[in-house]
Amino acid sequence: MAGKRVSAWKVGDVEIFSIAEVVELEDDMSVLLEGGTPEMALQIPWLSPHYITPDGRMRINFQGFVVKAGGKIIIVDTCIGADRQREYEVFCNLKSEYLNDLASIGVTPDNVDIVLCTHLHFDHVGWNAQLKDGKWTATFPNARYLFGREEYEHWMVLYRTHGYHNLLHIDECVTPITDAGLADFVETDHRINEEVSLEHTPGHTPGHVSVRISSRGENAVITGDLMHHPIQIALPTHTARFDMDIKVGAAQRLAFVEAAADRPVLVIGTHFCAPIAGHVKTDGAAWRFEGLPTAGAADPSP
Repeated sequence: MAGKRVSAWKVGDVEIFSIAEVVELEDDMSVLLEGGTPEMALQIPWLSPHYITPDGRMRINFQGFVVKAGGKIIIVDTCIGADRQREYEVFCNLKSEYLNDLASIGVTPDNVDIVLCTHLHFDHVGWNAQLKDGKWTATFPNARYLFGREEYEHWMVLYRTHGYHNLLHIDECVTPITDAGLADFVETDHRINEEVSLEHTPGHTPGHVSVRISSRGENAVITGDLMHHPIQIALPTHTARFDMDIKVGAAQRLAFVEAAADRPVLVIGTHFCAPIAGHVKTDGAAWRFEGLPTAGAADPSP
């Protein structure tokens, strides 16, 4: 899993950075798509060589983002976290460089203004808190943490009823924030400032949001888990195993792809490996993702 951990883009006056904690994880397409096969992936030529392996396995990143806009430092999703125990072995006991990578772009735990979680799965809230003196404590103590009201209430029902297969991340990464009084519960159309706003994209979870950046006539969208892999641009309605509401998730992806196609909207895929950002283009009766070269930050690893 080698590759670039920090990437950067400029949208008008706004700077956007991705911070990848797990880079180019390879897995079977059937993990994401019902009935997914190597042959299905290999039949879509533009997925090679970046997004699939030569034998048709998917490549994905697990990453968060930093948005510098309007004088504010906004973190969008906080990855998995170091030295955690998670349901999947690949995410256990990570020796994460997340905080060092933030420092490489001038972001410290103390200067973050806002932490926004697109939804509350474990790989989007990990660095909300860290273990200090045996207690889970907010990593960004001066920030306001924005949790979607609908999303939070949904997870609290799951928590009370044990309605989800693994809820350890709620204890470690969500409850410490609410207990500390650092959480603000926002609606799915919340506007952070003139350049950054939320868009409700349910399906993956009920209160899931994507993040719209608009500045000086330029536009970008950080997808969150509206989609996980570029193959879902070609096949937006194919059943996605990770969606809590499969029909709604498919409808949201189709609507998003249709709205973005052939328009100057920079699509930044939260789980896309490099090229992480690009444009949706019409491709016959379907669509393709045209990834763009990354500008700005270099890989901080030695």
